[in-house]
Amino acid sequence: MKSMEEMIKAAQEAAGNIQKQMEAAQTKLDLIHVEGVSGGGLVRVKATAKGRIIGVDIDDSLMALSEKQMLEDLVTAAFNDAREKADQASKEEMGKMTEGMPLPAGFNLPF
Repeated sequence: MKSMEEMIKAAQEAAGNIQKQMEAAQTKLDLIHVEGVSGGGLVRVKATAKGRIIGVDIDDSLMALSEKQMLEDLVTAAFNDAREKADQASKEEMGKMTEGMPLPAGFNLPF
């Protein structure tokens, strides 16, 4: 049987490993790019899996002043589409990291 000291040391090492894995996952999430699209491709928003918006592309045909409200609605829809895809990519990456860990049901590691 291991001594209490050995068990504490093992737990600290495991926690350190998990922390390193979390940091690596965070870095990786910022490298994963997703694209939200609306208006049949007229508006595109590029984001990272962490949710950082890295670009917006608006088709020139939408730049008429009379189309301002529609353009704003399409940009909003594209942002929301990108955010949903970023959330999904983040969930998949975190699932890979926690796979096989004996975590209670519904337990989510913080970001």
